[in-house]
Amino acid sequence: QAQLVESGGGLVQAGGSLRLSCVASGRPFGTHAKGWFRQVPGQEREFVASINWKGSKIYYEDSVKGRFTISRDNDKDTVYLQMNNLKPEDTAVYYCAAHSRSYSDYDLSSRGPYEYWGQGTQVTVSS
Repeated sequence: QAQLVESGGGLVQAGGSLRLSCVASGRPFGTHAKGWFRQVPGQEREFVASINWKGSKIYYEDSVKGRFTISRDNDKDTVYLQMNNLKPEDTAVYYCAAHSRSYSDYDLSSRGPYEYWGQGTQVTVSS
């Protein structure tokens, strides 16, 4: 069964940094776009960042631009999210996801095209 597993979440003070990782297993996703999304209780899951399979196209939600960096290592089939200057508003469960189709760059900034999802990792930023 395809599986994406996030790690690296935790509790950090405002202004601190965390690096999230998401590794694929069960089937390869090195040719799929990957993204990071986050969700707080009672709210919809929202887009954070995405990267196409080659790493040549990258998108960020406005509130994280300049603070977060998405990257990937296809040899390890892993996508990362480096989060700097964290704010309390960043507190959420963070999920990684893989696009439904290999090589596709279609609509990388919304939830719809992402078919495969991890279980999530909690990020809590204290003020």
